[in-house]
Amino acid sequence: MPTPSPQQLSQELRQGTSPDLTRRRWILGFSLLGTAMGQIVSLYQTGIVKHLPDPPPHRLFNADKVDAATYAYKRLATPDALLMVVSYGLTAALAGAGGQHRATESPLLPVAMGAKVLADAATAVQLGREEWQENKALCVYCQVATALSIASVVLAAPEVLKAAKKLFGSREQVAAAGA
Repeated sequence: MPTPSPQQLSQELRQGTSPDLTRRRWILGFSLLGTAMGQIVSLYQTGIVKHLPDPPPHRLFNADKVDAATYAYKRLATPDALLMVVSYGLTAALAGAGGQHRATESPLLPVAMGAKVLADAATAVQLGREEWQENKALCVYCQVATALSIASVVLAAPEVLKAAKKLFGSREQVAAAGA
């Protein structure tokens, strides 16, 4: 199916009202909020700010300790929050790509977004595990991003399923084709 023209894409993304597009907007917003969490932690991890406040003062959270720990610097010789910014930026781009009916017109886009939000959630949970194992504390900023990632998986599911049906057909169609 044809890709929407830039003019049509602009109109659809700004004014479209489909349920899939509404959920994509939430995913996009959550991804941008995830990049903001990464930006805040990046400021600390690179020495621009010297302290990260823990919004809910509680012994469970210690952003300074967690975000200065060795685990946070072991990937690609860079602070992990900088990688978080790039990763959530890519997720936002995938959520924003394509028109209002991309599940049927460009089904690979929602499938790619679904895979990406699933990878975001799995990565965030694994990093949370590492935070706790090494520090017996968590970074509240990172845990906000984890919650947003998990919510994004749930939000992405309907469009991903619709796109998968478009790509692979329903079970009945696949079974009939194999007979």
